Amino acid sequence: MQLSRALDAMEEERLVPEKKVLYQFSARGHDMAQLLLGQQLTEQHDAICGYYRSRPILLALGVDVSDALASAMGRSGGYSDGRDIGVVFNYPNDSGASALPMCGGVGAQYTPTAGWAQAIEYYRTQLKDSAYNKAIGVVLGGDGSVASNGFWSALTIATTQQLPLLFYIEDNGFGISVPSTVQTPGGNIAANLASWQGLEIISGDGTDPQEAAQLTEQAVQYVRENRAPAMLRLTMPRLQGHSFQDTQAYKDKDTITSEWARDPLPKMKQFLVPSVIGPEEWDAIENRAADVAENAREQAEARQPAEPATVADDVFFEGRMQEMGGQWTLGYTPPESSDIPQPESGQRVNMVTAIRRTLEHELQVNERVVLFGEDIGPKGGVHGVTLGLQDKFGEERVFDTSLSEEGIIGRAVGMALAGLMPVPEIQFRKYAEPATEQINDCGTIRWRTNNRFAAPMVVRIPGGYFKCGDPWHSQTNEVAFVHNPGWKVAVPSNAEDAVGLLRTSLRGNDPVIFFEHRAMLDDTWARRPYPGDDYAFEFGKARSVAEGDDLTIVTWGAMVPRCEEAAEGRSVHVLDLRTLMPWDKDAVLESVRRTRRCLIVHEDLQTAGFGAEIAAVVVEDAFLHLDAPVARLTMPDLPSPHNPVLLNSVVPSIESIRTKIDELIGY
Repeated sequence: MQLSRALDAMEEERLVPEKKVLYQFSARGHDMAQLLLGQQLTEQHDAICGYYRSRPILLALGVDVSDALASAMGRSGGYSDGRDIGVVFNYPNDSGASALPMCGGVGAQYTPTAGWAQAIEYYRTQLKDSAYNKAIGVVLGGDGSVASNGFWSALTIATTQQLPLLFYIEDNGFGISVPSTVQTPGGNIAANLASWQGLEIISGDGTDPQEAAQLTEQAVQYVRENRAPAMLRLTMPRLQGHSFQDTQAYKDKDTITSEWARDPLPKMKQFLVPSVIGPEEWDAIENRAADVAENAREQAEARQPAEPATVADDVFFEGRMQEMGGQWTLGYTPPESSDIPQPESGQRVNMVTAIRRTLEHELQVNERVVLFGEDIGPKGGVHGVTLGLQDKFGEERVFDTSLSEEGIIGRAVGMALAGLMPVPEIQFRKYAEPATEQINDCGTIRWRTNNRFAAPMVVRIPGGYFKCGDPWHSQTNEVAFVHNPGWKVAVPSNAEDAVGLLRTSLRGNDPVIFFEHRAMLDDTWARRPYPGDDYAFEFGKARSVAEGDDLTIVTWGAMVPRCEEAAEGRSVHVLDLRTLMPWDKDAVLESVRRTRRCLIVHEDLQTAGFGAEIAAVVVEDAFLHLDAPVARLTMPDLPSPHNPVLLNSVVPSIESIRTKIDELIGY
């Protein structure tokens, strides 16, 4: 505790004024309770996920002090190699409890920790690993964060599933400047949840050493022994501002005085001195802490910033294994695969069947694969893709979730960090919007932790028009996922490609968005012979659908068969990209340099659609080869209309594509 105070003081009095620390958050007032909690986390597979005021618990878990201070200074090593704010921490710990990668957004820590807790139970009950018998997840949050979607989603997950998860709420009465009474009726989340079923509620004073210690031990032991969730709410003062820049002008003098009167450090001294230790030993501890902090500062300042040449490393897996997260770190080796289809018969299957068979096979050969989402259990998904899988593999491996996309993806993050291969389903593309924060945070985990953590998963998302359209179920907007660093994006147009890309994703070491176009799921053109249980191919390899010399068409998804038909009778090279991240730039450029013309066709909106990226690359790298302007044919910038007549008037049609082909060839 003295070390935590010494580090806070050093930052505030020296390192921030010297501009060596750019973001500073004091833990004064929160520190004692966190340290007491850290002493209770004794199991190898315990894990916490906290927020920006959580350095004391990291010290309790054993994080290197110079790493902590170097992280605050943005130097090499530490939590992120200077890629992330120094208070956004992570700590893969082989010798004890780990700290899961913290998120910068308030409340974003809750659902990943619920996923970790569910993974603990999966290892314990399904895989029969006794090392997880007493393990728990602990999520730290302030009183402001209990208003977030993540908190309520995690609360629902933990209580309906009865997971070993401790909600540890540090209630200092303010969310930055907003009083807790604005976040929660009466300002007491524990009182409001008193009748919440399946949740043990414990509440008390986080500044009283004896009370805080007893309540913390009680809460941790409840979760360990009962394998059930609990909430521990401890009240405590935030003795400094929200951050160093916060003057606390919104607090009156009496409030500040009353907060300092509750400082847990003098209370701890009164509790320990002289009944446990003498005043000289207390002073010696304080002096020793100051020396440790000063030594850590010297070591941290001796570190240089990371080499700028390395800042683009580790967005994706590049051969250097992460320390924690993903099935590969726990010994998983992908089975041998082949990029040559080996159909067992000539019978063609639709995409629904192809995806289901691939999921079924990977569930059989890999015990770490788990499927979940809304309605994917007995119903088999609204598109029938998972029909029968729960009957075959059980509710622990194929299960329905509460109606929260934040919870679906956040839970998957925690499972992936624990070494499972989660396959969450978002029912329709538009429904992914509530999960945007978790999707973004998941993709950046490898990069922002400097390859200490990764969270590989496969997110299945149906989207696009079907027999009709509408603004809620027919969106594509794949480009939004491409714009989230760290995600690979697959957009198969047919059953064979769906098998190859899905199998590669499930056996890979990166998070993947697997986009299943609704119009192709049972489309006759998209049917192919099942290519075998070993079929897989790498991302970033386009497929030639039609050959020709006068024009290159670049497309994907439901536009592929339309482009193929429109090109009949013309010398057109049609390329199906199959993946958008990465995309096959080499194949596109080679074709355009040969045909000297380029048309990009996609269903998404035109402005800032992915076609704009392709066009920019073609113009930049093949401009001197062009005999006509690079053209795009897309949906106009409007939501998908519902009436089929209106829909067909705006989605690129065979006729409109053919007209554009003739226009460009005749240019």
